[in-house]
This record gives sequence, structure tokens and C-alpha cells, in this order.
Amino acid sequence: MKLPASFDDGRVRYDPELANRLVGKVILIGVTYEDFRGNVKGQEQFFGTVKTVDPKFGITVALGGERAGRMYRLPPSTESFTPAAKGEYRLRNTGEVVIDPDFTTEWRKVQRDA
Repeated sequence: MKLPASFDDGRVRYDPELANRLVGKVILIGVTYEDFRGNVKGQEQFFGTVKTVDPKFGITVALGGERAGRMYRLPPSTESFTPAAKGEYRLRNTGEVVIDPDFTTEWRKVQRDA
């Protein structure tokens, strides 16, 4: 039985074609930290180059700028990646400027209460 396009089975959206296009691209990453009630506890922005994409293990990014030399892993979902408009992007938390990145992506991390 074929399910309608709007059917949501809870699985992560992974587009292999987009995933392959991400490798080697510069991405801007925004992360909002929330408690389990939805209250924002913090935000950060950073950037890097996508090194690997795997539908099981996620998207590995070699960070740039102040975080150069570190790796960061995103979940294996491609649905949150949006082509970035040309221009300069200034990161709020560091003031670093990224010129003409390829994609932007935003994530929410829900933190457990202590």
C-alpha cells in the first residue's frame, strides 16, 4: 500500500541526492538550546565544511573560524538544509563573518533538567 506524501511516520527525512551535494560545502549552523518546556536556554552559531554524510551516523562537519580543528556531527536529516543567499553572514556570538556559504541549517536541542 502506497502512503500519501503527507504521511509522517516519524523517521528522519534523508534525501541521498542532497546529502551527496552537501559534501565539501560550507554551511552555517544555528543551534537553539531549550529545556523540555520549550524555554530557550541559549543559542549559538558556527560554520564549517561538510566532510561526510551517512544516513545512519549523521552529517560530519569540520568546523572553521574560532572552532577550527574540531568536528561536529549533525543528525542524518537533510530537510533542514536551505541554500544560502550570496552575501556576508556575521555570527552573533563571535562576530565572525562568513562570505557566500553554500547552505544554512537550524537545529533545536532539548536539554534535560538536572
